[in-house]
Amino acid sequence: MSTPTSSTPAAAAPAGAPDMAAIRQRQQATWASGDFAIIGVTLQIVGESLAEAADIRAREEVIDIAAGNGNATLAAARRFARVTSTDYVPALLQRGRERADAEGLQVSFRVADADALPFPDASFDVAVSTFGVMFAPDHPRAAQEMLRVVRDGGRIAMANWTPEGLVGQLFKLIGKHVPPPAGLKSPALWGTTGYLQELFGVAPGQLQAQRKLFNFRYASAQHWIQVFRDYYGPVHKAFAALSPEGARALEQDLTSLLDSLNMAGPNSLVVPAEYLEVVIAKRRN
Repeated sequence: MSTPTSSTPAAAAPAGAPDMAAIRQRQQATWASGDFAIIGVTLQIVGESLAEAADIRAREEVIDIAAGNGNATLAAARRFARVTSTDYVPALLQRGRERADAEGLQVSFRVADADALPFPDASFDVAVSTFGVMFAPDHPRAAQEMLRVVRDGGRIAMANWTPEGLVGQLFKLIGKHVPPPAGLKSPALWGTTGYLQELFGVAPGQLQAQRKLFNFRYASAQHWIQVFRDYYGPVHKAFAALSPEGARALEQDLTSLLDSLNMAGPNSLVVPAEYLEVVIAKRRN
């Protein structure tokens, strides 16, 4: 096995290119704010579905990249895989560790950045990520790291929010109020098959994808907004960056978006959020 590519010095960024190091640091602070685990645990069904789509089997070596509080980690461990759970927010890994301990599951936890994984080439049979690696600022580098650590004949499995779905629309809306760094590509691109084929350099037959829905279930639009404002880093930081007038405008826009998608009527909130469930087969050389 060769040494990780993350050990080699990064090339200097071209003039005018986004400062990925600064953006990465800012994003890490964003995801460390609030308490994503409060929301993340509601997404467990996505991790279970992804583990089945990836056909995770007992004794396989699995890495969960940008694992958050461990939904895909737990799903893989429940299938008796040997799981390494990684994230660059230590507090979220601790939440995943507590969940694994509560179920008596054997999992290794490691603080690691999605675009600089501290593992040798071909260390894992499967790499998984649920709504995680898609937020890495340097898309090509993150994709290459996933490919690098997976052995030939292995699989890469992801659940990524689509541009058209609720979360894709949420980030567009936030961007209207708090513009993202110039030159940064939308994370929702990871929710499109064409972009993933290009990003991972795979032929159509290597990539299997299915559009699926996760239903956010809350008491009302106001309840959803309060929970996300308190606990979901990107929304938490967006509100904190705005003036009181700006915060009210963002809240109004979020209410309109949620009400327009609500399938539950006036007494509750059920909002379908589309995501792409994708499995990429890494070809043998």
